[in-house]
Amino acid sequence: MSWETVIGLEVHVQLRTRTKMFCADRTTFGDPPNTNVCPVCLGLPGALPVPNAEAVRLGVRAALALGCTVHETSVFARKNYFYPDLPKGYQISQYDRPLATGGAVEFESPTRGRGRVGITRLHLEEDAGKLLHDRVPDRTAIDLNRAGTPLAEIVSEPDLRSAAEARAYLQTLRQILIFAGVSDCSMEQGSLRVDANVSIRRPGDPRLGTKTEVKNVNSFANVERALEAEQLRQQALLESGARVTQVTLLFNAGTGQVKPIRSKEESHDYRYFPDPDLPPLVLHPTFVSEQRAALPELPEARRTRLIGAFALSAYDASVLTSEPALAGYFESVVAAGVEPKTAANWVIGDVMTSFNQTGGFSVEPSRLAALVNLVREGVLSHRAAKRVYAELGRAADETPRAVAERLGLVQVSEEGALVGWVDEVLRSHPNEVGRYRAGESKLMGFFVGQVMKRSKGKADPKGVQPVLADRLR
Repeated sequence: MSWETVIGLEVHVQLRTRTKMFCADRTTFGDPPNTNVCPVCLGLPGALPVPNAEAVRLGVRAALALGCTVHETSVFARKNYFYPDLPKGYQISQYDRPLATGGAVEFESPTRGRGRVGITRLHLEEDAGKLLHDRVPDRTAIDLNRAGTPLAEIVSEPDLRSAAEARAYLQTLRQILIFAGVSDCSMEQGSLRVDANVSIRRPGDPRLGTKTEVKNVNSFANVERALEAEQLRQQALLESGARVTQVTLLFNAGTGQVKPIRSKEESHDYRYFPDPDLPPLVLHPTFVSEQRAALPELPEARRTRLIGAFALSAYDASVLTSEPALAGYFESVVAAGVEPKTAANWVIGDVMTSFNQTGGFSVEPSRLAALVNLVREGVLSHRAAKRVYAELGRAADETPRAVAERLGLVQVSEEGALVGWVDEVLRSHPNEVGRYRAGESKLMGFFVGQVMKRSKGKADPKGVQPVLADRLR
């Protein structure tokens, strides 16, 4: 029997602010537990919330980057539920009047080609605290540093049809938000978290199946694994004659299984009502227009421009726009005089490797350009240039030429030195010399390799072959 999977995602994105949504406490990651708290985020009597203007601005930018309609008036509401990490007993969120609705994200589906996911809504809310199960033996500790951290929740339509599609959509969404400057989207630090609604149905059936929710998955790979596990769980239930019940589940990355933790809540379970301490959020159209005009070039537009302006392949442009910093670095290297395809090869290779390891660039674009020029001029082989690049990050006051000379990597093109290496190789391989002279011209590559080995990579390959051809006559 065949089944169709239907997936909708709720993505919680921490907005890039210094302070919390409704108070002045810091949002710094990694501070000692319960040090960034105050009467407001602890819900103490008489403490009144004040919206963070920067969080509102970033929420608007996120909505515009996703093609949403930003509403002039939105309303903060209290979402009431009890949990140990929620000190107020409610979460300030938005319910029936969210900040924005009706956007879309286009992405490359691994199975269906170009895909499009509708955005139902984007609303602002505050985060809860965090439960710590490994700090105190046989106890659960609570860290309220995250309580009140500003979030944008992005709710998609149920337009995804596989776990792999969900992963591809999330990667595209992350890129858009990072390029827009809204969030760092670090799943490791909790600034991007995913809840997934999953159901299955027979292909062609317009009705949706009973959905379940997989909560708080902490990596794109685990989102895909969790959705695959839940799809298989629902399929096994239905094929055995059982029913799928509406539950909330957690994914165990160690076992690869999902486990129900409670029945899934409906909106009426939270008893939403407008927060009496917060008036409606009213945005002037001029403010929204200013945020739209301030949006930077987004990933799709930048990919298109790199392909058109620099004749790059779609793959190269896609990799270079995986991070705004990489795209900017590439364009700086090209501006410093490097041919675009050569610049792309270096950035996608050695530069990206070091960037992924350190989060930054150890070699300035102008120094990389100077290194590439040494290869173009025949001063260095490409292999030697890679060794010089690795050293440049530790030798900030040296030029690429100086590093190459210090490492003894400068290619030798002086004919006398080349003749000496060539003659040594020919004397060491008389059988091969005889075969070459008898017509085995393919041995030229063997001789070039032996000369490079004899010279420890210093011989200029372009000069070696003419000398060999002359001595092998």
